[in-house]
Amino acid sequence: MSPTAMHKPAQGHVTFLGAGPGDPGLLTLRAVEALAEADVLVADPQVLEVVRKHARAATEAPELAALGSSSGVAACASKLVMTSASKGKRVVRAVAGDPGLDGEAAEEMLACATAGIPFEVVPGVATAVGVPAYAGVSIGHDVRFIDAMAADARCWSEAGTSGVTLVISTTLEAVASAAAELVAAGRKPDTPMTVTVRGTTTRQRTWNATLGSIGAELKSAKALPSPEPGQAAIAVVGDPTAGRRDGLSWFETKPLFGWQVLVPRTKEQAASLSEQLRSYGAVPHEVPTIAVEPPRTPQQMERAVKGLVTGRYEWIAFTSVNAVKAVREKFEEYGLDARAFAGIKVAAVGEQTAKALVEFGVKPDLVPSGEQSAAGLLEDWPLYDPVFDPIDRVFLPRADIATETLVAGLIELGWEVDDVTAYRTVRASPPPAETREAIKGGGFDAVLFTSSSTVRNLVGIAGKPHNVTVIACIGPATAKTAEEHGLRVDVLAPEPSVHALAQALADFGTARRVAAQEAGELVTRPSERRPGGRRRARG
Repeated sequence: MSPTAMHKPAQGHVTFLGAGPGDPGLLTLRAVEALAEADVLVADPQVLEVVRKHARAATEAPELAALGSSSGVAACASKLVMTSASKGKRVVRAVAGDPGLDGEAAEEMLACATAGIPFEVVPGVATAVGVPAYAGVSIGHDVRFIDAMAADARCWSEAGTSGVTLVISTTLEAVASAAAELVAAGRKPDTPMTVTVRGTTTRQRTWNATLGSIGAELKSAKALPSPEPGQAAIAVVGDPTAGRRDGLSWFETKPLFGWQVLVPRTKEQAASLSEQLRSYGAVPHEVPTIAVEPPRTPQQMERAVKGLVTGRYEWIAFTSVNAVKAVREKFEEYGLDARAFAGIKVAAVGEQTAKALVEFGVKPDLVPSGEQSAAGLLEDWPLYDPVFDPIDRVFLPRADIATETLVAGLIELGWEVDDVTAYRTVRASPPPAETREAIKGGGFDAVLFTSSSTVRNLVGIAGKPHNVTVIACIGPATAKTAEEHGLRVDVLAPEPSVHALAQALADFGTARRVAAQEAGELVTRPSERRPGGRRRARG
């Protein structure tokens, strides 16, 4: 074998991937697979955050936006693709929308073909199709797509004389001139027109108008948060479902659409709650208010774990995800695993704690059938029976600030309890200055308080939420603490669970929307009513 052949680099590969219009949920399964295999990710600036989270930590993902002009970004992207692929790397080139409708992507594909670099195309949801669908606009089958930036006089003339539905990719500033071109070419001024910016994201905004009124409609929207200069827009002219958008607008009418919701929990603790909030159209922001640390005296925990292995306990009761984590870490320290629970009954205070146990490899024997709390656990806990229970002792690993409710209740049922501090909770470090300012200045639409400690700690590390912010509390005790800190409680969960709390906030948002519509007002988010904030004009 020749020296040249021995040192020939492995052949690279390029995947041209459509990232869709902006909603991360619109990525295809194949797109996610390709991203997970990428060595280098070259993404359009507007979709980088959408795709980057599906790539490996080791994947190179240069920031193209730092280059400034769109031509500079395109040239740099093309160079990165070719250089990386020629070095034998697997490259994913992610573009907004669908790569088959992207002229620059087509040029990059031709360059790969010329250089003998293999490539594939993973289609994405086209912006011109996905955005109208999210805006509740049906474009039908008889449709023509127009790129306003590339359209010439002949294009506008033909579009003006045709009767088909037009889907125009443009900028918000250019919408009025596009409408004027169509009217001048023969389209009637009363032809329905919808314009959508930031489509498929929780910042989406749609205007309903006509070709003749769209200019004035956009000017009257100055009280609204203004899009960035050059903000991309999708305009639909001749909507066949005009007048029925209220019934088709499924996205912008979600109960918490666009709401910035503060969740005072870690990302790990808030995962399912944040996902639920997103399903309501909200944008959750997790801000941890407590940090978990080992107990000051670990000997008590060490003795309890050894007792667990030697058969000292009949039950072990977990009252939090953190308690599961603390015991799991101690097990790992001793080289133990879930098999050490053999012969021991396991109780979990609620669904999230039970889920953490299942992930550990332990299926709980007891989860409250009613209220997910210490009181709910006691409701279902069996009396100690010396005939059927050979051991009368319960291991209760818990936080240093936990209440005595469960301990007292178990003793009353005849059990002996080893009440062990498994971890300490301390106040977390303050969030970034930008977050603190948003909390105090009314930048958040709502905050979910899941315990009294989250109220105290959030106020302690970040300040008191602005009075326009909707305060939602998980239960009466948490609400009382919030009121003691000068907060007005707007939402109280019907039962003490985080999911019931999120649902209660969604119900509040729905009621607020209905009230605004009945009063003849455009729907606003709470943060848009803060002093100095932009308000929407009445309809």
